[in-house]
Amino acid sequence: MTYENLVKEAIKAVKTVDVKTIKEHLAVEFDIEGKGEGAFYVEFTSEKVEVQPYEYYDHDFRVRTDGTSAIAILKGELDPQTAINEGKATAEGNVSKVALLAEHLKPAPVVEEKVPAKKEEVKKAEVKKVEEKPVPKKVSKKPITKKVLGKK
Repeated sequence: MTYENLVKEAIKAVKTVDVKTIKEHLAVEFDIEGKGEGAFYVEFTSEKVEVQPYEYYDHDFRVRTDGTSAIAILKGELDPQTAINEGKATAEGNVSKVALLAEHLKPAPVVEEKVPAKKEEVKKAEVKKVEEKPVPKKVSKKPITKKVLGKK
């Protein structure tokens, strides 16, 4: 994975974050080692989550890890504290905020959208059953006879 692809994946991973639940600003720098080597940061505010492809010197803490683990953390598939405990990542800086990172990465609740029905279904639903009218009885047709007008 290239560095550019890694940053794109990071941006995609944080799009589901529920910014309404973010109560505290958090800036985390990710230093990627190995494939896709480089640095990017993720900044959480109450209005947005932003990923930028460069170092952020005013970060709360820095995470050193590989690209796969970084994306797994950002997608919520790997808890940051677990990654550190298992040796998949290291953290430097205000590490007391590592738990806050996991909290900030919670996705927004999924809202079910009502899918509009297909045209055929809508037409079927709109059709009202019409009461059948009684069919008139057949009237036999008698041959028309000429009337003879009275003579004067």
